[in-house]
Amino acid sequence: MEQSNLIQYLNSLEAVGIPGCDCVVYQNHIPVFRHITGFADTGSKKPLTDTTAYWLYSASKLITCTAVMQLVEKGKIGLDDPVSRFLPEYGAMKVKKGAIAVDATRPMSIRHLLTMQSGLNYNLKAPSIVEILRETNGEASTRQIIRALAQEPLDFEPGTRYQYSLSHDVLGAVIQEVAGQSLGVYFEEQIFLPLGMKNTGFELTADRRHCLSEQFTYLDDSKTSSPISSENAFVLSKNYESGGAGLISTVNDFILFLDTMCNGGTSVSGYQLLTRESIDRMREDELHGQSKEDFALYGKTGYSYGLGVRTLIEREPFGIRSPLGEFGWDGAAGAYALIDVQHKLAIFYAQHVVNCDYVYKVIHPKIRNLVYDMLEIQ
Repeated sequence: MEQSNLIQYLNSLEAVGIPGCDCVVYQNHIPVFRHITGFADTGSKKPLTDTTAYWLYSASKLITCTAVMQLVEKGKIGLDDPVSRFLPEYGAMKVKKGAIAVDATRPMSIRHLLTMQSGLNYNLKAPSIVEILRETNGEASTRQIIRALAQEPLDFEPGTRYQYSLSHDVLGAVIQEVAGQSLGVYFEEQIFLPLGMKNTGFELTADRRHCLSEQFTYLDDSKTSSPISSENAFVLSKNYESGGAGLISTVNDFILFLDTMCNGGTSVSGYQLLTRESIDRMREDELHGQSKEDFALYGKTGYSYGLGVRTLIEREPFGIRSPLGEFGWDGAAGAYALIDVQHKLAIFYAQHVVNCDYVYKVIHPKIRNLVYDMLEIQ
């Protein structure tokens, strides 16, 4: 197995403004590649290591969707259940119509949340959110914020369009209600501890802060990065657990989750995280008509969207090396997760650079194709 091309590419990223990165590949529960390069700090004095922590941002959504599917398997949630069955305040939604808001004619469902067809948006400064944070002196809980969010009118009728949004944060509140415990505790008991993920969670503990890479913002014109605060803007309060973007993890940890998913939902120790049937259900193309046109605008060439994940639906015209049905997601600081159940292959790449379109357009596809070249998978 010739690894030099992938190693050289990862090393080259510093020259285009990526201070440091970490990439790991597992196949059949076995690590087949790992390369860490660069630094976790502005002064290039703190090399990245296998204990470095990163904000997962939207890669958190993979965990949330998995938790939902666990509850679907147990018969506690139905994909087409109305959200109001679990969160009553979502039973009388309004929809924007020009300058006014009118009653929604369609109920929002769990499937709508999973597929980003809920009508919600990603406005973290929505009046209802600002107000509940003011009322609670910035200490609002997950449930309080999601309850407040229901006051906002939807951008469109549920099920009619695709729009990236706070849908998975709402799913986090659904999980809390169904499980009768906080989202973080549910994740810990049902996902993290059984998989051996010891350094993943919502809380920025002293240990996690110590291991957290500095965060940077990308300057596209010069292909350089500048340091910024290491806080996560999607964590709306210290008591808010964002199912859409709030988790902190390490590459060592997150690859254990991806490895389990690509092996039919069974971990290397034999823990059944999900059934293969649920995983196949997640990666089915859920978008049609206008929703598919909307998703195309996000630039994920060859992909559509399933139950909370991108899913590959067309490969040959675009030179994509992974197979149809390969799925996963990414994060705002550049994390990239690939799950290939056909070849029992998982890839996780981490960096800590926000506002970097270059990582989605160039780096992620290049890493994907180089891994398949390295493993000689056609």
